[in-house]
Amino acid sequence: MDHLTPHQAHDFLKKEPTAVFVDCRSEMEFLFVGHPVGAMMIPWNDGPDWDINPHFVGQVKKAVGHSTHRPVVIICRSGNRSVDAGEALEAAGFTRVYNVLEGFEGDLDENHQRGKLGGWRKAGLPWEQV
Repeated sequence: MDHLTPHQAHDFLKKEPTAVFVDCRSEMEFLFVGHPVGAMMIPWNDGPDWDINPHFVGQVKKAVGHSTHRPVVIICRSGNRSVDAGEALEAAGFTRVYNVLEGFEGDLDENHQRGKLGGWRKAGLPWEQV
């Protein structure tokens, strides 16, 4: 798995039109916190029990047209969940998996808040909130 900063990921997605951009956060995060423009929501885990989504790999396979050689860029909140999700994809035979470092909201600051120390949104990259 390769790791890209938010700006590198944005540039990569522009240069690789066949890439699939997966936001693996929960449905609540995707809808209410916001998400990168063009990202599709396929949760790695979700509430209420926060169990790993047993259909994650299959849902990503469907999104890429069953081509495990198509690039998949994965983002989560801070860049940690997406590593686990990416490892699951690699274990399933995906060959071009990219993790977005810092995720959508970045690390916690001294006040235990996100969105101020890094991430896709802090970098000023395109995002939307439904």
